[in-house]
Amino acid sequence: MKKTQKVVVLGTGGTIAGTAASASEQVAYTAAQLGVDQLTAAVPGLDKVLDGRQLLLEQVAQLDSKDMDHATWRLLARRCAHWLAQDDVGALVITHGTDTLEETAWFLQSVLQPHKPVVMVCAMRPASSDEADGPQNLRDALVVSAQPSAAGVCVVCAGVIHSARDVQKVHPYRLNAFSSGDAGPLGWMDRGQVQWSAVYARTALQTATSTNSVMMSDVHQWPAVEVVLSHAGAGRRVVDALVQAGVSGLVVAGSGNGTVHHALQAALKDAEQAGVRVRLSTRCIEGRIVGNSSQWPDMAGLSPLKARISLMLELLAESSV
Repeated sequence: MKKTQKVVVLGTGGTIAGTAASASEQVAYTAAQLGVDQLTAAVPGLDKVLDGRQLLLEQVAQLDSKDMDHATWRLLARRCAHWLAQDDVGALVITHGTDTLEETAWFLQSVLQPHKPVVMVCAMRPASSDEADGPQNLRDALVVSAQPSAAGVCVVCAGVIHSARDVQKVHPYRLNAFSSGDAGPLGWMDRGQVQWSAVYARTALQTATSTNSVMMSDVHQWPAVEVVLSHAGAGRRVVDALVQAGVSGLVVAGSGNGTVHHALQAALKDAEQAGVRVRLSTRCIEGRIVGNSSQWPDMAGLSPLKARISLMLELLAESSV
């Protein structure tokens, strides 16, 4: 007899779990106030969406995602790995704040490389709002999690499905605050059903190099990797200070096609001579570096924030050998 498939919803806080003093308030609210049980209870037509699947709930963390940290990432990765290893668990859904959602999504994709769907979901308005978007977003995420072809980490918001690799928050307050840039979304919700795009077949399972050492290592020992920005009038003080503080890696967010101010470039060369790993990205929201003429490898289209994660994991994997 076939076991009833389970879907696990992991709560981490965020605006989707936030509350305000008034139902009309959309901006002045406190994030991470409601539990994951309260969030799922507000999903319209929940039983129909589950369609016989058993719902399991776990509150992994309760924080405003602006305060996301490595310790919470490690805990979340461990809990995801635990549930993904269960044969009767078909999918995970993670409620999360929007501010660092793209970073957590890429971290989990890089570390777990899951063959089951891990659907991250958020909201731009608090749960207490009379126009809350969280319940519908969570409903959509549960629908996506049931798709037979779904795999890997994705993000669902405002009816659009984004890959962990390409998703970025591009607006501070509108409901459709996320974009996948030139890559395009994986798909859309259409009258409650998933419509995959042609992008999905190409990108759904593309991953970075994973490292199991993340699960067991002390987060205080994770390599320190920072992002520095090239801009008009850029100097070397930030880089020199970071090297002095013991940074292990630097991702430079170059201007345009990965160009770097000459003063910053000189500082980065000195940092590299001191043993610091340097990687190149671009501060442009869309597109990727082409024809890289820099001495540093570019990060194949990853945003500076995601490039930081990949470099950190690369260094962590090397240190654990």
